[in-house]
Amino acid sequence: MEEEKETKQNDQNTLENQPNSQHTTLSKNAKKKLLKQQKWEAKKAEKKAQMKEQKKKEGERKRREWEEKLSSCASEEERLKLIESRRELRKERMGKRAEEKEEKTQRLRKAKEFGQNIVIDLEFADLMTNIEIHSLVQQIIYCYAVNGRCASPGHLWLTGCRGEMENQLQRLPGFDKWSIEKESQSYIEALQDQKENLVYLTADSETVLDELDLKKIYIVGGLVDRNRWKGLTMKKANEQGIQTAKLPISSYLKMSSSQVLTVNQVVEILLKFVETKDWKTSFFQVIPQRKRGETDPEELERVDREELEDGNEPSEKKRQCDEVSFTQQN
Repeated sequence: MEEEKETKQNDQNTLENQPNSQHTTLSKNAKKKLLKQQKWEAKKAEKKAQMKEQKKKEGERKRREWEEKLSSCASEEERLKLIESRRELRKERMGKRAEEKEEKTQRLRKAKEFGQNIVIDLEFADLMTNIEIHSLVQQIIYCYAVNGRCASPGHLWLTGCRGEMENQLQRLPGFDKWSIEKESQSYIEALQDQKENLVYLTADSETVLDELDLKKIYIVGGLVDRNRWKGLTMKKANEQGIQTAKLPISSYLKMSSSQVLTVNQVVEILLKFVETKDWKTSFFQVIPQRKRGETDPEELERVDREELEDGNEPSEKKRQCDEVSFTQQN
């Protein structure tokens, strides 16, 4: 009992000591979510340290095995052959990596001209705490990684990239070399000559997205804890006079408890649809099973089997990310 009291007090102190003053305006529910996020971050840091230590031990083990293998050679000639064999293997592996990297670069370069345009709107940073911004940055990292692995990647944009959002992104190793459009301007300014093709994806829209149009530019709102700002993206799109649409989730799935999708899930669903031209397959492969309600067991088995045959991990294991930004309603 005493220990539980102390834990609650520590949690309260954690919230009170947040450097961002926005926590004082948070609702009780938002504070609980923030606290949950902080605990998750702490657990993630601990897991990262454990993995680092495990990797170090694995490296030491392999080094010992190599030294033992060398010492067991019967002659100097045999030893030199072993070293040369290892050198050739490493050279071959590095060559394969370089080849894969070049292929990825070519795909992303081609996507700039022929790929589906997808914008992540980062203009909501002033409505989020630093921790929420960090959470969104993790989503963006995932979006970029998934897009790079696609056979037909999209042309990704980050617009409204400034302030604390830009600071956190710039701290990412290699961010300056990312093959992605980075704009400090809003999408309205950066894409003003294509305003008629802008489509904001929001659950509040009455228009259901049946197909993807290569001429259109689909916008995903980068807003963490959208429950605090209901209807904000729809209002923004209406004020700017641009089109809106929502994903046809309710036509294929009955969501269970939470109906919130992460930014990376929305982007990945769009990329999957580009690949498969099938919304149901796209939803099943991206939306975690825990969020699916009543679904066809045979269809679930079929999609999961296809995932495994493609060499992908099950969807549930792939997306242990924070709940962010895009709410879909039945």
